[in-house]
Amino acid sequence: MNDLKGKKVAILTEDGFEEHELTSPRDALKEAGAEVLIVSPKNDKVKAKSGDDWTKEYNVDLQLANAKSADFDALVIPGGVINPDKLRVNKQAIKFVQAFFNENKPVAAICHGPQVLINAEVVRNKKITSVEAIQVDLKNAGAHWEDKEVVVDGNLITSRTPKDLPAFNKTTIEVIANR
Repeated sequence: MNDLKGKKVAILTEDGFEEHELTSPRDALKEAGAEVLIVSPKNDKVKAKSGDDWTKEYNVDLQLANAKSADFDALVIPGGVINPDKLRVNKQAIKFVQAFFNENKPVAAICHGPQVLINAEVVRNKKITSVEAIQVDLKNAGAHWEDKEVVVDGNLITSRTPKDLPAFNKTTIEVIANR
């Protein structure tokens, strides 16, 4: 029942994303039939990390400057420490994220990814989870933080860490499919 044929999903990222937090949702979404594009302020490639180590580079499918939320059905924001920190100070990235919320489209963020949502000012009064390191930041921004593998509040899907990816992926697909 979770057929995403005809759905288009943006994965918003910068250098320094946690590799598995991009590749696992991307692969699950593609397997469910969605078209998935890596969107980035970077022109050509983005570099992944696994823990403290730099790993592979991934092709950017669409530069952020050319991306429009209207062209997508949902947004995924992977974590990692560096990626969200770069995105949350990028005005184009913040506007892109805000547009998904304004259009009431699904947004899924994992680990440190919700840091971007803080700067987009979209977490107030939302139930949310994240990596424990940013729970105080989310609470200070007005979110209701919960320690669960996946939390859904309307069209917002959040998870804590890579160990939660199976639940995160399944729930993200369900929310997009039922939209």
